[in-house]
Amino acid sequence: MPLIAFLGEALAISLSGVIAPGPMTAVTVRAGALHPFAGALVAVGHGLVEIPLMVALLFGLGRLLEIAEVAVAVGLAGALVLLWMGIGMVTHLLRRKTAAATGGRSPLVAGVALSAGNPYFLIWWATVGAALVSRAAAHGALGFSLFALGHWLCDLLWCGALGYLSFRGRRLLGGRFEVAVTAICAVALLFFAGRFARDAITGLLQLLGAS
Repeated sequence: MPLIAFLGEALAISLSGVIAPGPMTAVTVRAGALHPFAGALVAVGHGLVEIPLMVALLFGLGRLLEIAEVAVAVGLAGALVLLWMGIGMVTHLLRRKTAAATGGRSPLVAGVALSAGNPYFLIWWATVGAALVSRAAAHGALGFSLFALGHWLCDLLWCGALGYLSFRGRRLLGGRFEVAVTAICAVALLFFAGRFARDAITGLLQLLGAS
């Protein structure tokens, strides 16, 4: 397949993953309510995990991510991170103070934490992402570099747009918008924390049962 055709297909697949609702979406919207460029910073933090991960996949990391024990550990760690961030948002909301955009951390740090602790993000890269990396590598260093850059730009544009729209919403609608966004995002993070924990515990029980 020509490089241009591959990049078009890869970017379409990447966008389908980028726009899927998840913890990073919730934090991006919440952070954006306080700063117009917070979404871009979340994407930068995400890229600090994602781009090295793409490189690591070239050297066989995908096989490590498929190990059941690794998936369980990442799932439990991710659940704790999301629980901590969700509770932080709820606490600030109840105190009626302007909440830190990402549960007490900067948007960039939140982007790193949400990426490294998201088992579904890692599973996507161990399967769909690994296949795309392999195909990109077949086009040489240029093909891989363009794929990696294009994929991250999808994250940057999407998160940047979400964050800016959230900021504009707060400017137009005032404090009530911020309260509503904080409440919705807190619920979303707690939901995903429960989902991560449930799947990790299920995997752990399966491991114990098989041993």
